[in-house]
Amino acid sequence: MTRRRWIADEVSGDRATLLGEHAEHLARVLRARVGQEFDIAGGGRVRRGRIISISPERVDFELAEDVPASDLPKIHLVLAIFKFDRFEWAIEKATELGVARVTPVIARRTDAHLAASAGKRVERWKRIAREAAEQSRRALPPEVADPVKLASVLSVAGGTRIVLAESETGVTLKQALASTTEPVTLAIGPEGGWTDDESKRFVEHGWVAASLGTTILRAETAAIAALAVALAELMAGD
Repeated sequence: MTRRRWIADEVSGDRATLLGEHAEHLARVLRARVGQEFDIAGGGRVRRGRIISISPERVDFELAEDVPASDLPKIHLVLAIFKFDRFEWAIEKATELGVARVTPVIARRTDAHLAASAGKRVERWKRIAREAAEQSRRALPPEVADPVKLASVLSVAGGTRIVLAESETGVTLKQALASTTEPVTLAIGPEGGWTDDESKRFVEHGWVAASLGTTILRAETAAIAALAVALAELMAGD
């Protein structure tokens, strides 16, 4: 039977601890008991953990041997902010697929109300990413950055940088990934896509424009489709 995985709030040597909502869920909902074993992620490792004390506020584990963890390609998702329910779905699914970092971006076509409220949602987005990472048995959740304006990500350093653009007809994402250097950064626009000026700025900063095909995708669909294509290409090349 596969052990459920948790991401520890605290790790020190051969001890790990869950606090707050995680501890309460384990104690009250799952009714875990001293002696039960789970996979515990923390400090860049995943280890087998045995409960040594438990309460609704705190669960302590004794850590044993390492559990094998797969290495995923390093993909950074630059995601223009769109309707929060769909944005959160995109974060959850991107986490399940293995994204390393998500940077929310305030684009020209980001709704002003969403832009003003985005900063207050970051902790929720991080919680969603953490829960999705545990569900998908990742060693670490992706980093979810604070929202930034487009200018802050145009000069992101290193690797391959690809902006998905509806107007691009000559280069597919698969082709853009043909000679790839990790990390890979994928930029996905908001509802309505990037403006012409934004698309031009990406290219001026050395980004490669690529297409996901001839159909028009919702922003969250484009994000997941692009991530899936990138993962498939990068893992096929290993």
